[in-house]
Amino acid sequence: MTSRSRATRAGALFAAAVLSLTACGSDDGDAEAADGGSSSSGGGDFGAATLQLSWIKNAEFAGEFFADSAGYYEDAGFSSVSMDPGPGAIETLVATEDADFGLSNAVSTAQVIAEEDAPLKIVGTKFQKNPFTILSLKDGGDIATPEDLVGKKIGVQAGGNETLFDALLEVNGIDPADVEKVPVEYDPAPLIDGEVDGFLAYVTNESITVQAQGMEVTNLPFADNGLPFVAESVITTERMIEEEPDKVKAFLEAEIRGWQDALADPHEGARMAVEEYGKDLGLDMDKELEQSDVQAGLIVTPDVEANGLFTITDELIDQNLATLEAAGIDIEADELFDLSLLTELLEEKPELTELPS
Repeated sequence: MTSRSRATRAGALFAAAVLSLTACGSDDGDAEAADGGSSSSGGGDFGAATLQLSWIKNAEFAGEFFADSAGYYEDAGFSSVSMDPGPGAIETLVATEDADFGLSNAVSTAQVIAEEDAPLKIVGTKFQKNPFTILSLKDGGDIATPEDLVGKKIGVQAGGNETLFDALLEVNGIDPADVEKVPVEYDPAPLIDGEVDGFLAYVTNESITVQAQGMEVTNLPFADNGLPFVAESVITTERMIEEEPDKVKAFLEAEIRGWQDALADPHEGARMAVEEYGKDLGLDMDKELEQSDVQAGLIVTPDVEANGLFTITDELIDQNLATLEAAGIDIEADELFDLSLLTELLEEKPELTELPS
């Protein structure tokens, strides 16, 4: 359960994946409901809501666990918020309103909007910096710069991840003929076994997992090497934004409060992942603590310190659009982002912009 299935979804999956992956996501969510993900009760004005997570219930969702356990969703007006674990067709589930909200990234969401005209928008983001990386072993490929990719074998998952890798080469002026792409799945075993020199991974997941096996690793983060884009972004439908804006604002408020707590107490967030919300997954406490520490650096940036959690600056939006262009996705800012409700919320409740000291 430690390897990550995080390929950005191609537009063709938008329609094709809904039956199989919706069923998969619903089964997992029902199985784990007793772990606390949908245990809130009460008579909220907005009733019950569903949040489609992007991955299993680990420390990546510590803020959501706090929002649930501390009653922030309920305080905001929800009778309950069910957290359905991934991976799954997040954009499909939200676009069809089988989920009210989802956690995805700018590339996945933009691709489905551009290719399938999905009625989706990003309304805020947890990760200011995406966690994609080329992972290598220090005593192996040791890929520290884009130029180090030349002449190497790189394990790349098919689909959207391959699109992203091609974009990484493009923006860094590397001829694809100079790099050998090796088809892999999401288990980093080919890297550990020496079958590839590098492996497309997450700095918050496989990198930590490989290090935990006693191997020194080198990361080449996409965000720092020409491909910045937001991730773990809250997506919802255009209809929800237009017809139920207070519901969207309430959800964002609970999320922000939960992540204020998670950043203030990463140990408790990791503990809830291991002992409560993900208790049936065999999670390792040390790994979850390390993940909490690493992802804090993706969440809290100088912009967030200035503007608050979940905000996205105009400059960062421009950087996202440049990344999307490099990935061959044609989309305008207002087709992908709608931060108007978040802006209203933070103006109404400026205390939500505060970060833990």
